[in-house]
Amino acid sequence: MVMDHEKQRARYVAGTEGAPPVPPPGGYRNARRSPGPVLPSPAVPGLSATATAEPSSKPANVLGWIALVTGILFAVILLITLAAGGTDALYGVTMLTLQLVVVAVIVGALFSARARKFAAIALAVTVVFNVATVGGIGAVRTSATGSYDGMKSDEQKHEEAYPGIKDLDPRDALEQQSLEEVRSAADALFADVRERVTAEFGYEWVQVGDEDLRPERNGYGGESMLIEYTSVGWATTEPIHDYGVKLQVMDLIDDVIAEHGLTYLYSFNDEYSGIEPAMKEKLYGSADPRLQHTWEYYAENYPEPMRFYANIFDLANDTTGDFRVAREAQNARTGEPLEGLQMVVIASGLLSDADRAEFEERLQEYPGF
Repeated sequence: MVMDHEKQRARYVAGTEGAPPVPPPGGYRNARRSPGPVLPSPAVPGLSATATAEPSSKPANVLGWIALVTGILFAVILLITLAAGGTDALYGVTMLTLQLVVVAVIVGALFSARARKFAAIALAVTVVFNVATVGGIGAVRTSATGSYDGMKSDEQKHEEAYPGIKDLDPRDALEQQSLEEVRSAADALFADVRERVTAEFGYEWVQVGDEDLRPERNGYGGESMLIEYTSVGWATTEPIHDYGVKLQVMDLIDDVIAEHGLTYLYSFNDEYSGIEPAMKEKLYGSADPRLQHTWEYYAENYPEPMRFYANIFDLANDTTGDFRVAREAQNARTGEPLEGLQMVVIASGLLSDADRAEFEERLQEYPGF
């Protein structure tokens, strides 16, 4: 009996030197797993439940609250500014900087798992109430109501209505040529130039564009009573390609304008203009007047306000084709010829005779300006 048992045992343990013995067939008597719950490990003395919690839970929650409160406060500030009519302030540097700070706080809170919920709410609030959306609402409201004064003081509104131009003596506008006088002088000048050029060279003329009158800004945020005048333009219907003929035409115009009290013509494009050759090449196609696609001349009757401009456009000297494209675009806008001589008069700070009395009366409200 013992021998049989040993043989049977040897069958289990063969080749298992050093291993624990296997259980007998059927297992050990009364051996079974305990059905009871697994007991937790004994607590380490001195270690509280608070200490075992996540260390960053409290800072993360605080960060979430900070993000939420910051987003709400920023939205409230925007709405208060909008209600006060401060549309300009919404787009100021201070408000934009404050928005960047708010966004930075919210983005920082999003990186914390415990703060992410509040950060997401704050982000939603900021998406709805931000400088762009609230400022856009303010701009639309301002446009609809016409209340562009914003947060301006009474003093600023008073300055805005100044009839003259900041840092310019208003007496100059009263003493120099009026709008009507400049218009009359320009018409007379153009008539003499056209007559003399046609008689000498046979060129015919066409009117280019219309007269343009623009109120000038007064330097205080408003419009003055003074006008910038741009006359109608005049252009020859034929191109002028010959270099010698160009010089002769400009010499003739020089004589005519001198008779009308203007200075002699000053050339921006020739070798004596003082402009760097590289810049002349960029503006006129070449530093050499013989190869330039544009000649530009200027004269004035200082201290009177009239300025006279005469240009010659020559597409034969357009080596790249870029200037032709520009001239064709101009022709499509105004109908002016692509090439030839063109002239125009511009004058700034003009007072109309009809506005003279009102101008003087309003100036009485601005002593020292």
